[in-house]
Amino acid sequence: MEKSILELFLPEGILEYFDVASVEKTGEGYTISLEEKSLHPYEFAGQKLISKGYSDPILVKDFPIRGKACFLKVKRRRWQSEDMSKIVSRDWELVAKGTRMTKEFAAFLKELHRYNSGKL
Repeated sequence: MEKSILELFLPEGILEYFDVASVEKTGEGYTISLEEKSLHPYEFAGQKLISKGYSDPILVKDFPIRGKACFLKVKRRRWQSEDMSKIVSRDWELVAKGTRMTKEFAAFLKELHRYNSGKL
């Protein structure tokens, strides 16, 4: 049941790839910390990968919860291919280009702006 409740507050499908590490309530709102699961990226199928920890977390603004700001603190995994010496990671399109918001939230705000502009 806990997973189904969390799905109401997080971008669709995110719990397939991330675990919720913590939820923090601050004066500003909520910060939900997400850590990428240890699942090999499908882009590198067939390659032997070794987990090399996490990249620096990014902070993404998401839909408000109960009238308070909501931030997703996302920690992505880094992998090293045994065949190559370079570090790789899964290709995510979680963040809308040019923003620090989820695509869903950015689309919502864009539509809201369009609706309010039409009323003037």
